[in-house]
Amino acid sequence: MIQVKKVLTRNDRMNFIRFPWKIYSGDPYWVPHLERDMRNLLFPALNHPFYEYGEMQLFTAHSNGEMVGRIAAIKNDLYNKYHNDNTGFFGFFECIDDQKVAESLLDTASKRLKKYGFSKMNGPASPSSNYDYGMLSEGFEDAPKIMMTYNPSYYPNLLKNNGFQIAKELYAYKLNGNIAKENGKLKRIAQIAELRSRFEITQINMKKLKSEVQKIKEIYNKAWQPNYGHVPFTDAEIDLLAKELKPFADPELILFGHVNGELAGMAVAIPDFNYIIKQMDGKLFPFNFLKIFTQKKKIEWLRILVLGIIPKFQRRGLDACFYKALIDAAKKKNYKFAEASWILEDNKMMRRGLEVVKGEIYKRYLIFEKDI
Repeated sequence: MIQVKKVLTRNDRMNFIRFPWKIYSGDPYWVPHLERDMRNLLFPALNHPFYEYGEMQLFTAHSNGEMVGRIAAIKNDLYNKYHNDNTGFFGFFECIDDQKVAESLLDTASKRLKKYGFSKMNGPASPSSNYDYGMLSEGFEDAPKIMMTYNPSYYPNLLKNNGFQIAKELYAYKLNGNIAKENGKLKRIAQIAELRSRFEITQINMKKLKSEVQKIKEIYNKAWQPNYGHVPFTDAEIDLLAKELKPFADPELILFGHVNGELAGMAVAIPDFNYIIKQMDGKLFPFNFLKIFTQKKKIEWLRILVLGIIPKFQRRGLDACFYKALIDAAKKKNYKFAEASWILEDNKMMRRGLEVVKGEIYKRYLIFEKDI
């Protein structure tokens, strides 16, 4: 018999956080989240900024006294206000390969969301599109890059068999540094765009991080406004993200673009520290954090986390300028590959830009939805 329980106590929450170690035992590609980050996010008493506009009820599934799955039912008032929608979300989904267990979890989350008055359930969003988002459907033979999701290959079928439909597909593109740096077309497009728009790229000033982070927030919330699933970052969220990413940041890979001196866009790439985090088994302290500094030079991949142009400056080829600048910086630092992720299937402008730099789709992710 399968029993689904609410997560209520501190011990319940820690069991919820640690459950993935059971699912991914022996998986050579899984990269555990840092327990510290998961505690900050999943313990409401720690005042993570998500709780300023959202709620989460966590559930765990048990069979014969053993934990066999977990899920969160998520209420995101900011999303529904922004999109004038009536959607609830599920996230943090992990489950053994058992359809009955999956159905027990998904149905429990659905009932919780119906109590909030929602008519649809969408996900996985853990807890929104600004965090872990999507379910891997292709590309299981490779470890996830930093801040990207990973899951067993049987997960999508568990959802499809429960009546979920695919709402959107997300892509991760692979860029080969050797191919990109020899790209004459990219160089020509970038040169023309720079001249026509009087476009100038500058690096982030880490000594003025507070004001620079506000520029990131401004561009993000303007450039991504029309995108599917977009939720604006609050000030508290962007401040927390900047704090969490600061140890991994390289100023030469965080770029702002200006047209005639006016802020026009940004590109943010970070080294794939998952190469190192994978060795930490979810624990940063007492000594694992030192690996961030001692093994950094072994990292071969970058992740292009953000590349966005404010709408009034779009369709000028400015993305080519950013790609060229990132490729030049990556070459200087001996990175061999980059992942650009995630990209919406219908984001034609971004996809065209990635095709110019010879990027290839090598991973796919799914967002599911279901009427409830």
